Amino acid sequence: MTEADTPDVPAAGRAVTVSRTTWLAVGAVLLALVFAGWATVTALGRDAGGTGTGAAGAAVPGDESADAGFARDMSVHHQQAVEMSFVVRDRTTDEEVRRLAYDIANTQANQRGMMLGWLDLWRLPKVAPDREPMSWMGHGDGHGGAHSGHGSASAADGALMPGMATRAQMEQLRAASGKAAEVLFLQLMIDHHKGGVDMAEGCVRACAVPQQKTLAQGMVDAQESEITLMTEMLAKRGAKPRA
Repeated sequence: MTEADTPDVPAAGRAVTVSRTTWLAVGAVLLALVFAGWATVTALGRDAGGTGTGAAGAAVPGDESADAGFARDMSVHHQQAVEMSFVVRDRTTDEEVRRLAYDIANTQANQRGMMLGWLDLWRLPKVAPDREPMSWMGHGDGHGGAHSGHGSASAADGALMPGMATRAQMEQLRAASGKAAEVLFLQLMIDHHKGGVDMAEGCVRACAVPQQKTLAQGMVDAQESEITLMTEMLAKRGAKPRA
């Protein structure tokens, strides 16, 4: 068909056609990415209920392994960071803090989903109530490590692992607003990140699944960078990280 034979389609109609074509293309790309991601994650758990080996013949982690312990504990740790980020989002109008909170919530929610997905594929329980948190790191009381003093009072106060905020601190954050909320959020999140870095470094040393070791190292790098950023943000507000 020549250009002269092309039907006279109104400009609005052409825009609708282009728009539909664009969304179809975008949808196809997203669908391909979803399937690619699923294939990658599935490789980790292949044969979890059969031969006991995963991708490339690697052994599937056992229930008491560092891989399983890290996936469980860091999922809980991440969940509180996501909650804290949503709380401060509604307690301040400061765009810098809201943007940081969004980045933390988005990143840690995605990572949490990956770790819970691995536990499913390994056919392992997502919780182990008979074990102390972080026992996979050799911390029998659940509160060891280089940063154990940061933000963790006791399990009775809701601080299940190093860096986690207590129930009282979470209530304090919910009650604060404006600059006070920003400062408290940054201080609590610095503590939270320090505890998370300690745990992630433990996985880098002890985990066996390469993909999980890579994820853990990425957490270390990103959270250490964010600790530096949040320390600078506190300074701009005339505050410092908690001792």
